[in-house]
Amino acid sequence: MTRRRVSTRGAERDGSVVATPTARRRAVRRLTGAVLACGLGVGLTPAVAGASASASAAVDGVVRVNQQGYLAGERKTATLMSSHALSGQGFVVEDRSGRVRLRGTVPASDGAWNSRYRAVQRLDLTALRSPGTYRVVVRGAGVTSGWFPVTRSDDVFRELVTKGVAFDRLQRDGDDLARTVLPRSASHLTDRSAQVYAWPDMEEDSDVITDHDLTPSGGTVDVEGGWFDAGDYLKFTHSAAYADVVLYTSSELLGSAAPAALRQEARYGLGWLSKMWDDRHGVLYLQVGIGSGNEDGTFYGDHDLFRLPQADDTDTSPLDRYVSHRPVFAANRAGQKISPNLVGRVGAAFALAAQADARTDRPRALRELKKAQDLYALAAVDDPPTPLVTALPNAFYPEDTWRDDMQLGAAQIAVAAQRLGKPGGAYVADAARFAKERIAAPGDDTLNLYDVGALADVALADALRTVPGRTVAVDRADLTADLRRQLRLGVRASHEDLFGAPVDIDQFDANSHAFGFITTAALYQRLTGDTRYAGFASDVRTWLMGGDPWGVTAMVGVGTRFPQCIQHQVANLAGSLTGGRDVAVGAVVNGPNGADNFDGGLGGFQDGMRRCTSASDHLDRFDGKGSRFVDDVRSWQTDEPALDMTGAAILAGASSLAAAPRTVPWWVRPWFRPGAALGS
Repeated sequence: MTRRRVSTRGAERDGSVVATPTARRRAVRRLTGAVLACGLGVGLTPAVAGASASASAAVDGVVRVNQQGYLAGERKTATLMSSHALSGQGFVVEDRSGRVRLRGTVPASDGAWNSRYRAVQRLDLTALRSPGTYRVVVRGAGVTSGWFPVTRSDDVFRELVTKGVAFDRLQRDGDDLARTVLPRSASHLTDRSAQVYAWPDMEEDSDVITDHDLTPSGGTVDVEGGWFDAGDYLKFTHSAAYADVVLYTSSELLGSAAPAALRQEARYGLGWLSKMWDDRHGVLYLQVGIGSGNEDGTFYGDHDLFRLPQADDTDTSPLDRYVSHRPVFAANRAGQKISPNLVGRVGAAFALAAQADARTDRPRALRELKKAQDLYALAAVDDPPTPLVTALPNAFYPEDTWRDDMQLGAAQIAVAAQRLGKPGGAYVADAARFAKERIAAPGDDTLNLYDVGALADVALADALRTVPGRTVAVDRADLTADLRRQLRLGVRASHEDLFGAPVDIDQFDANSHAFGFITTAALYQRLTGDTRYAGFASDVRTWLMGGDPWGVTAMVGVGTRFPQCIQHQVANLAGSLTGGRDVAVGAVVNGPNGADNFDGGLGGFQDGMRRCTSASDHLDRFDGKGSRFVDDVRSWQTDEPALDMTGAAILAGASSLAAAPRTVPWWVRPWFRPGAALGS
């Protein structure tokens, strides 16, 4: 499975030629994870070495901590990386007044990270439980961390939700814009009457179109609105449906404690999906826009330009005709079968909406349920296409699993039907059958855009509890065992990684997989009452929030050092390039990636880009084990945010709040009982 820029082509604008990577999706499949890039939030002071090093040797060292903050009662770790081992050296944790609040001894090194930092030592700070602001000091070596908070509040999780939703609001297209810190105008209003085209032919493993022109295949449709998928302006049903499932699931988890903006954004996303699913004719529209133009150079695509989105509405260049008037592509012919991965996730979004509306707007809920059921009936489960349909080109999002999507869709339709007084037993049976087949041949992926198995397991557990029916192919024990299997993959990886990363850090989508483990641990705890993975989840959050080798948090606007030069056109053209207040708050970037993805360099700056590189951070000194992080507007490999990656953080925050009933207001607590299913 790869999700990456799949080709490069010269973008000739204003007389200059720039190597422009064109396929902005990220590669996936195997677990990944570290965070990003730099010695921020951490003091870096060469000094004299301590006990286990030569007395005359200078120490080059940093301490990585959770910049967002630790919860008072959770497991707390910090990581000391140094030029040589400091085992046996004493360290202290001091507060703002200089008072020592914790003493400890540096343990033995777990190994070398790179040639510069030959020792990595994990420090246990768990005994630090009093709220306050602290730093770690290894006095004998002269190494000091940045300040970090300890709190009894679950605001660390609420921040993931509220700031993540803020990024979704920034991603809105069309006329219904939300107020954000980055100014922009309505965009792509021509999507209200977008022409439908046949799928174009493309270069192998590329989004460059080989046809001389696009071929109309139908009339016009209204696909205005929705969300931009990533740092570009393309819109995909595949990723938008996942994002909407995340928002509705998060709202359901939080119940009456859900922020109004969360519920509003879920409704906004569903509005666009309702345009992409033409229930009347049985057509699911797949995508709005094209990535690159064609090899003949007779037209451009989205990735060939770097501009604010509203510029497209006044672009009259013939070369940009498919940028100003974007094409729409369908996933199927009218009434014909549809790739089941798409059916499952889009159907789940409609069913979740129906559940949310069942008590307050029954007519609307019934319409949403019908959309989900009609779509579900067209799933090509007997003869799934190869490859599964996700985007054009498929290399943008090359998914290879679909039973997880269908299990999720069937289970959510069953619950929606039950809430509306309709029969749902057949859907529970279907969901159980998909679950049994999936569990019998498990892969090595975990919760993220491509694998929604964890969400599907919890949704089916909910359906088994609430929907009456006959005996089905799996039971609650099977589902919880599958969640444990997924969590063990992360625990094993975390034990093997020097910084506790739950995924391979030389692969794509490190951050979304890591947030997915936090979600899975929280959902498992709610389903079973078993807290055995709570410490693991705490370690993963630390790693995401500055505890990785680079010391940069995964989410823009969180922590003392977050990504500053993200590959996001609105952020680059309308925001701060130095981490100021006017940034793409809530954006989660890909994270570290394999160093071999940078073999060709970053290329030149595309016309229109504001130069932003964070070059002064010297992030390359922290690269190691075949991985890199580059905080540079050209670095799509590590520095591009997306709906699904940010959605992973939203869901991690919401599920963690739902797994901690003691921290929510007393009038909400009855809803948050441990072990309750999602629909309770």
